[in-house]
Amino acid sequence: MTVPVDTVMILAAGLGTRMRPLTDTLPKPLIMVAGKALIDWTLDAFVAAGTSKAVVNVHHHAPILCAHLKQRSKLSITISDETERLLETGGGIVKALPMLGPQPFFAANTDAFTVGASITAPARLLAVLDDKTDAVLLLHPIERTHGFDGPGDFFVEKDGRLRRRGNAASAPFVYAGIQLLRPEIFAHERIEPFSMNRIWTRLIGTGRLRGAVQDGDWFHVGTPEAIGQTEAKLAHLRLGLPSVSSRA
Repeated sequence: MTVPVDTVMILAAGLGTRMRPLTDTLPKPLIMVAGKALIDWTLDAFVAAGTSKAVVNVHHHAPILCAHLKQRSKLSITISDETERLLETGGGIVKALPMLGPQPFFAANTDAFTVGASITAPARLLAVLDDKTDAVLLLHPIERTHGFDGPGDFFVEKDGRLRRRGNAASAPFVYAGIQLLRPEIFAHERIEPFSMNRIWTRLIGTGRLRGAVQDGDWFHVGTPEAIGQTEAKLAHLRLGLPSVSSRA
């Protein structure tokens, strides 16, 4: 089934507390990694995949982030203003729904990106979306992640449905910060602070949450220390040297 998806929601309103002191004066999405702002790593990937519209929510140092976004071209950007009230991931999407339209849309964090994938993240997600699915999460094998030190997030069943790690010591896949969502899943939600985990839990219960496993190397940049580590690993990859996992 071909679904027209031309819009991405960029979740850029967070406080970035783990990035202090850098985020005392700068929004986290504008932190530079290998010569590029984090939000531009995300936006450039969607532009390369053919996405033409973005809705970006803003809160922390919003004027600085908005000024940066005005310099972007090749992408129509609409701002969802959360300066009065931070709504978290789920609430932020609900507030932006009128800007996102009636078709499925992507939603992406700004503190992670993938390099070396064989196909784009939007294409990977769209390949999984079908009539039995309301949301698809992009996943990475835990051994191909950098800057992530957790035990993993999900198991993937044979039909692509997701199961949380639960009480298991570890899970093989990490949520990679990009998802494909049908707007109908927010029909009964209010504009209030809540995490997308609430939606995911409900969809797991109905069997309508699936995962798309991406290849390449996934980088999570969550602390000041991770910036240098990420840049060093990117240099290895660009020189054709073996990838060095941060988990090794």
